[in-house]
Amino acid sequence: MAWVTIVALVALIEYMFFGLQVGRARGQYNIEAPATTGHPMFDRAFRIHQNTLEQLIVFLPALFAFAEYVHPLWAAGIGLVFVVGRAVYAAGYQAEPKKRGIGMMLSFIPNTVLLLGGVIGAAMKLF
Repeated sequence: MAWVTIVALVALIEYMFFGLQVGRARGQYNIEAPATTGHPMFDRAFRIHQNTLEQLIVFLPALFAFAEYVHPLWAAGIGLVFVVGRAVYAAGYQAEPKKRGIGMMLSFIPNTVLLLGGVIGAAMKLF
């Protein structure tokens, strides 16, 4: 389970980094709080951070459920794909929002596998 915990914490570190990028963009483009829009580059940084939060809500419990009911090393490996996918998503979105698709899929597919695997694995423990 240590690998699963490390992957989860790396995902949270990545999320914090994206938050710092929002703060940097806020200063660079003079976007005063509490505004959440204003300059296209700030908007991109904000959406990367917000979308990652939306994905983490599914990712973290699904990661631990998969690890518990299927296999922890598989969970860690699939979770690592999610973390890399978020980085690809961020790089693509920052460069050009239309280029976020590959990163989005590298996040969505692992989330789906972890979620479904966790549900099926937990259900199988009932029978």
